[in-house]
Amino acid sequence: MKNNLNIFRQGVSALLASAICLPLAAKEPIPVSPLAEKAAAHAVSHYQAAMAPTLAKLVRFDTRAREGQTPLTDPAFIGFKAEMKALAAELGLSFEDRGYVLLLGLGEADAKLGVITHGDVQPADPSQWLKSPWELDSQSEPGHLIGRGTEDDKGPIVTALYAMKSIKDLNLPLERRIELLVYLAEESDWDPLREFLKTYTPADINITLDAEYPVVTAEKGWSQIQFTIPRAMAKVGPNTPVLKVFEGGSFASQVPQLAHASIQNADEALLQRLKARAEAQKNMRYQFELQQGTLDIRALGRAAHSSTPEAGVNAVAHLAEVLKAEDWPQTHGALTAQFVAEMVGLGLYGDKFGKLAYSDAFMGPMSLAVTLVKPTENGVEVTINLRRPEGRTPEQMEEATREALSAWSERHVVQLEGLDTYWGAPHVVKDAPHLETLLGVFSHFTGITNPKPVAIGGSTNAKLFPNALSFGPAMPGVEYTGHSEHEFITEAQLKLNLEMYTAAMVELAIKGAGQK
Repeated sequence: MKNNLNIFRQGVSALLASAICLPLAAKEPIPVSPLAEKAAAHAVSHYQAAMAPTLAKLVRFDTRAREGQTPLTDPAFIGFKAEMKALAAELGLSFEDRGYVLLLGLGEADAKLGVITHGDVQPADPSQWLKSPWELDSQSEPGHLIGRGTEDDKGPIVTALYAMKSIKDLNLPLERRIELLVYLAEESDWDPLREFLKTYTPADINITLDAEYPVVTAEKGWSQIQFTIPRAMAKVGPNTPVLKVFEGGSFASQVPQLAHASIQNADEALLQRLKARAEAQKNMRYQFELQQGTLDIRALGRAAHSSTPEAGVNAVAHLAEVLKAEDWPQTHGALTAQFVAEMVGLGLYGDKFGKLAYSDAFMGPMSLAVTLVKPTENGVEVTINLRRPEGRTPEQMEEATREALSAWSERHVVQLEGLDTYWGAPHVVKDAPHLETLLGVFSHFTGITNPKPVAIGGSTNAKLFPNALSFGPAMPGVEYTGHSEHEFITEAQLKLNLEMYTAAMVELAIKGAGQK
């Protein structure tokens, strides 16, 4: 085990050393103080065993956004709030329910250290889980805690709570109040949080527990292209194969795991051609069912957070590749599959989407993934999720998008309807006063030397808070499973996070602990 850990550390050290980093990364990490080490050891010895049972209590609440409901009316959120209130009382922390925001605090100082998390989650498809996604599964894969929210973001909430409890146990002198902020609509609607911040004074230094290590100082902008391919049905002979249905995906920020196509007037020869193309693809599984001339194809890829499309296998894009070699009559299903194959393909960075692709030296390339293909009464609604770095303005993105879509429409003599775009702003934090402290904590507890800040494709609430740096919960170079249909956090990572979160809170909030 020790040798394996050393190999892992060496690999991550090499990964971080090769990364292109911001100028501020040249500063040296600040060493961890003995007091922070003591508090981290106390946290592990007293609360490591309690974290999984507590996480199970939070996972059981299906806190996804539902149409017509809010965190103030939805029974799942009401239950989650009650559980959080009970946990706060049990751990001796203050608790405030502000509607969309829960505040759990330790200490009375005017200055604050903000710890930003969220308690809502993305939807989950129960058919793709061994057990219910709303039940913490610690048995199917020993050492793994599987369930929706375990990594994003209920696991970090639990870890932060026990870090705060450990500091309270030791009666350490707080120079800053530690305030854990749990937002309840991070995955669906940021407007209530923006409204909340109009009357709430946030801390002047903040940590967001919703991304990865070592420390995130830059986030790409969450962006979206959405339109409808209108209904169409060419006149064909009775024996001509027709691609009537092409669909897939679950929600906008997930690389789709499932896709489906339905073909009328199919025969055995067509079935065999499509099967041969499907079998040539790596990491994909297909089911073909031909009955009375109707061929149904179900594609199974691998879901992933759309900010890391390289971690997934896009079922929609791969199914479109299987279908593209056939000369389909013009239907809305066929047009949609054709669009995906021609404009997205199997690439991850928009290289086929006109002149949209670009890259930034630190933040990396823009990523582009088709995430939802949904038949409606008016045609097929297509959603494309992008994560864009610095380097282009929203106006430039809009112009390149419209040019690419217009050119495709002209080639296929079809008018796309309802085009709607959103260009989120990239976010960069410069000169945050606690960067070197967090890098020092990470280096100390992982053994990884000379860590550097990183940029991510994800978009977190850090954007809305002053001096907010994301600090975990995922290790660099390790797959982030939030938004996937196999979300988990390992018991080992939960322990490591407890050590690092406790030490970071001590260094940043305790008088004389050694923080800058």
